[in-house]
Amino acid sequence: MTILLHACCGPCSTASVCRLIEAGWTVVLYFPNSNIWPEAEHAKRYEELLKVADHHKLTVIKERYDHEKWLEAVAGLEREGEGGARCSRCFAYNLAQAHDKAVELGIGHFTTTLTVSRFKNSRQIFSVGEQFDGFEAIDFKKRGGFEASTRLAKEMGLYRQHYCGCEFSGENKRFASVRR
Repeated sequence: MTILLHACCGPCSTASVCRLIEAGWTVVLYFPNSNIWPEAEHAKRYEELLKVADHHKLTVIKERYDHEKWLEAVAGLEREGEGGARCSRCFAYNLAQAHDKAVELGIGHFTTTLTVSRFKNSRQIFSVGEQFDGFEAIDFKKRGGFEASTRLAKEMGLYRQHYCGCEFSGENKRFASVRR
């Protein structure tokens, strides 16, 4: 059983990968994430994901960074609060890419590490994900997943960010004015 795992970063991938491997999945990591801003942050998160991949001897597929295309996808929702319509649109953007990559690779299942975060609503993510064939609704924060991801990231010495990635997120609003 092979599954494509949309990975937002190294720390969130730690416990998610362990849980999938324990369940018998062969995991292929997928890093699109053009929502992450600035590009240097995107690169840093990718480098941390590579450490997790190396630890588990996993393949990582990285998409070309195209933040402008992501901005077009969320246009008009920039002022939405965290967990609102902008986030749903962002989830849809990334999950559509994951779905398409899984189909391209002939992988029948895919899911996302986003559900490991205590700051993300898993039901909201599942609502978006169920629109795509092959989506596996796995709530990685269950069974102590968030706590495990924090512990494993610390043990591995991974950089742990303090915002979802987009310039419109609560922790990163101070950067939004710099971009515009």
